[in-house]
Amino acid sequence: MDSDSKPSAPLTLPVLPLDDEVVLPGMVVPLDLSDTEVRAAVEAAQAAARPGAGKPRVLLVPRVDGTYAGTGVLGTVEQVGRLSDGDPGALIRGIGRVRIGAGTTGPGAALWVEGGTVEETLPDPLPGQVTDLVKEYKALATAWLKKRGAWQVVDRVQQIDGVGALADNSGYSPFLTVEQKVALLETADPVARLRLATAQLREHLAEQDVAETIAKDVQEGVDKQQREFLLRRQLEAVRKELRDLNGEAEADESDDYRARVEAADLPEKVREAALKEVEKLERSSDQSPEGSWIRTWLDTVLELPWNERSEDRYDIRGARAVLDAEHFGLDDVKERITEYLAVRKRRAERGLGVVGGRRGGAVLALVGPPGVGKTSLGESVAHAMGRKFVRVALGGVRDEAEIRGHRRTYVGALPGRIVRAVKEAGSMNPVVLLDEIDKVGSDFRGDPAAALLEVLDPAQNHTFRDHYLEVELDLSDVVFLATANVLEAIPEALLDRMELVRLDGYTEDEKVVIARDHLLPRQLERAGLEPGEVVLEDASLRRLAGEYTREAGVRTLERAVSRLLRKVAAEHELGDRELPFTIGPDDLRALIGRPHHVPESAQDPAERRTAVPGVATGLAVTGAGGDVLFVEASLADPETGAAGLTLTGQLGDVMKESAQIALSFLRSHGAELELPVTGLKDRGVHIHFPAGAVPKDGPSAGVTMTTALASLLSGRQVRTDVAMTGEVSLTGRVLPIGGVKQKLLAAHRAGITTVVIPKRNEADLDDVPAEILEKLEVHPVTDVRQVLEIALAPASVPVAAAAA
Repeated sequence: MDSDSKPSAPLTLPVLPLDDEVVLPGMVVPLDLSDTEVRAAVEAAQAAARPGAGKPRVLLVPRVDGTYAGTGVLGTVEQVGRLSDGDPGALIRGIGRVRIGAGTTGPGAALWVEGGTVEETLPDPLPGQVTDLVKEYKALATAWLKKRGAWQVVDRVQQIDGVGALADNSGYSPFLTVEQKVALLETADPVARLRLATAQLREHLAEQDVAETIAKDVQEGVDKQQREFLLRRQLEAVRKELRDLNGEAEADESDDYRARVEAADLPEKVREAALKEVEKLERSSDQSPEGSWIRTWLDTVLELPWNERSEDRYDIRGARAVLDAEHFGLDDVKERITEYLAVRKRRAERGLGVVGGRRGGAVLALVGPPGVGKTSLGESVAHAMGRKFVRVALGGVRDEAEIRGHRRTYVGALPGRIVRAVKEAGSMNPVVLLDEIDKVGSDFRGDPAAALLEVLDPAQNHTFRDHYLEVELDLSDVVFLATANVLEAIPEALLDRMELVRLDGYTEDEKVVIARDHLLPRQLERAGLEPGEVVLEDASLRRLAGEYTREAGVRTLERAVSRLLRKVAAEHELGDRELPFTIGPDDLRALIGRPHHVPESAQDPAERRTAVPGVATGLAVTGAGGDVLFVEASLADPETGAAGLTLTGQLGDVMKESAQIALSFLRSHGAELELPVTGLKDRGVHIHFPAGAVPKDGPSAGVTMTTALASLLSGRQVRTDVAMTGEVSLTGRVLPIGGVKQKLLAAHRAGITTVVIPKRNEADLDDVPAEILEKLEVHPVTDVRQVLEIALAPASVPVAAAAA
């Protein structure tokens, strides 16, 4: 298609500027002659017009922000008269495009310019694409005009045949901006101009469709609300007519809540608060969000067991028998619960159930390694007391609102876990187990451990306030049992409010009894076996506990028993094993493989860790209970020049200081101990703790490091059957440490027969089971010299040779 535009002979025309308005060829527009520039241009055109030469002509030029466009429209003054409002005006018709040239002179006060008309040429016939474009534009224009109800204009648009004229017809569109109209004016190619006009019209129709959709949705929402409002009013009217017809006083929702509150057995202050909320509900409308908050709050208050209490079982002997039947060992906890029941019985008999608004609850903290039965002990306590049991898992809780609840104004607000536990129990005196209290964290949402201070304080929890309830809740009759693995992880203020009960783990004999009486029957049932089909001898259980597991609790032992029973059941199904079957100690290796924990004392003397000088056996306490800890020491070659102390094994600051103290003690007292310490000045000392991936800290390895260094310097080995624990001072004093019971149990599990402990920890031996003390030779010491006398074996080579 040839769309080149060719300018014709120059024209000299007065300029009629148009501010914020564009006139395209073919348009007929009225202009106000009260505007000075418009009147000057029209008068100049009339003055220049020659008789018989046609109507006066002007050049209509858009002016945007004071800037004239490069293309204008040749217009003829059709008529001069008055507009509809009575002001003088002129009717001007757009004829064709004119490219504006240089300025010139002419009559009148108007601005005169020279210009050339722009001719538009199109091939004949029109290509198919142009024809389709014409059809699309007419269809879009028709759709837009029909929406506006302009049916007469629809016919006129359909009658336009010229491509350029059809595009210029967009000048009448009110939705086009001045910039868009100027773009149409300056596009000389009629096909390009029609394509631009089509795109502008299409975009406007799309925006209009979106606006209509939004308006329709809004209107539908408004109509729905109005319809719902009318239907509710009609429903109220129908109910009223039914009540009047039947002579009944049917209560509405608020009346129903008032009746429920008045009929409920609530404390006086709670009843007053509930009735105030009922009054708010009666005043609020059905559409008010406050109504749903009030109804949810009232439901929660009415569901709480404000005056429901379980009758305690005051058969003290029967309660102790229940505890003994369900848990073996754990005498400290059993004695504490027995004491609690005995005191409650005496208080009830003397009418002292409530003193100062508080009842006789209990708050116990059960601290011990995993697998010793802390969690299951809570159920046994509730069973022995005849109370309801609720478990609250606190592991990983980081939001204070989980304890105290959310404010009622929040969407989805709930009471805290304590209130929900009481509600779930259906009693005001349940046994609540706060599981894993040492795993509670804190962040920007608050500190849940701090929120527990009021809950676990016997002097405050009779007036506990939950943020959601905002009424006092009496928790003084609740028995709280908190469990934890690591005592140091519990905040001091929280630990001060609880009575601490330590569960330090089981002896080997206790593990055999627990496995035989509790674990084996449970695992037989889970494996689908009858009690007599598989029998585990006590010797087999003892070997499982001693060589296949090394733990303070019995969880791994139970998994080992379960694995044995599964293996036997599978072999029986495959036809490789006949039942009944008795598992002896010699059958364990064939069923579940070789032992994983062989005591050092059972190994060949040449293969033991302490078979060389510079290695000593210590005792430590971890989150999993007590454990043995080996310390290795070595001296660097003096020719390397690497003097100083090197520590490895991921040690904490306290343990590093203990190593410095041990080295300083030996340097200052080496001559007294007959140790060749003169070489320590020029030779580097390296102390290593194996299991380097496990963090270690604490002062209790001081005597162990001192013994390892003394063994290295003297060339005397440390006895394999000796383990030690204690803090050492610069003067050689052995200071007390913690966890004596757990450490002695670990020493017994590891096959140690002689243990060295600080003299000031001798009182802690009362907590160690008698059968363990019978198998251990415990040496309480006050000075590190005593430790060396006990731990170091007699010298097999001269001291000088050992130090060389």
